[in-house]
Amino acid sequence: MGIQKIGQIGVNAKDFERAVQFYKDVLELPLLFNTDSLAFFDCNGVRLLLSLPESEEFAKTSSVIYYQVEDIKEHYNQLLDKGVQFIDEPHVVAKMGQVETWMVFFKDTEDNILSLMSEVVV
Repeated sequence: MGIQKIGQIGVNAKDFERAVQFYKDVLELPLLFNTDSLAFFDCNGVRLLLSLPESEEFAKTSSVIYYQVEDIKEHYNQLLDKGVQFIDEPHVVAKMGQVETWMVFFKDTEDNILSLMSEVVV
């Protein structure tokens, strides 16, 4: 059988309300529903769960989530205007034939590392 697809990605929050605002208002992900300590967002069919850690062993930062965008420089500038803390600037990480893969890394309000990525035909 094997794994079919990613059903949900969990991201830890230290300050739940602040984190919900970041994902909803800054990244503009549609909020599906939420409770007092869980918020579910849609990212083009992949569900993103934002929650307070259940215990200390889950209180670490998340794995890097790579959000694919069409125009990485445009999204970079939009998020800069919203006060997002970037770790670097958009840059090419790989070139395969006529396709360049661009990335830029940033942090959410909970200190999780995220990335924008774009594949550009040159």
